[in-house]
Amino acid sequence: MIRLLNTLRVYLLGFASTAYHAAIIVGSTTFKTRNAERICFQAPRNWCRSLLWSAGVRVELEGLEHLDPPRPAVLVCNHESWYDVFALAGKLPVDYRFVGKKELARIPLFGPAWIASGHIPIDRSNRKAAIQSLRRAGEIMRRDNAVVVMFPEGTRSADGTLLPFKKGAFVLALETGVPVIPIGVSGGRRIMPKGSLLVRPGTMRVHIGAPIEVDGLTVQDRDQLVERARVAVERLRADASMVTDGSDQTRI
Repeated sequence: MIRLLNTLRVYLLGFASTAYHAAIIVGSTTFKTRNAERICFQAPRNWCRSLLWSAGVRVELEGLEHLDPPRPAVLVCNHESWYDVFALAGKLPVDYRFVGKKELARIPLFGPAWIASGHIPIDRSNRKAAIQSLRRAGEIMRRDNAVVVMFPEGTRSADGTLLPFKKGAFVLALETGVPVIPIGVSGGRRIMPKGSLLVRPGTMRVHIGAPIEVDGLTVQDRDQLVERARVAVERLRADASMVTDGSDQTRI
């Protein structure tokens, strides 16, 4: 019963927060207000933080030094829950763009605001369109000095097992010459696993790894880069899963 009541609160507050933040994002970009850029930077963070707060989710980050100083990069992360997205989008202290499946753009309220904020839909069933989306992501990285966040598994893992990585994120890094930064996230599956609508409170841990530089590599080296990143993400996810009293963790 407690979990059901928690879930109900999350959905009610989540709907209100989504409507509010979507309205100010779409309104500011449609009418090209002077503060539209700032709103598109801050409103998604505030929205995700409201979802974390309403669910009683605390996020612990480690490895923030790997994002300093800010520079273009491709961030690749394991994916077990929608709350992985909320934790990253709510807490990463850098300008980011998420690459996600095109179906996200069709979600009422969320979809138009997601697109207006500059995030990038990708059509995974159309290789040519997918390549064009990745090229657009590269242009945005260079133009805005931003990072692009991708989940190379392509879907959420139901049991926590790290799924095979798709190559798009790594081709993007190789073609643009930016590093790949691996991230391991733990705790989201306990909060809201794949296939469940129920939400429970808990703690999530986000461990950010050292950048994997691509200097001297070409697109022909993509399989090697995929394997290096997958090993790094697996290690970071395992580290994040370990419950410690780590005084060196940054709690946000």
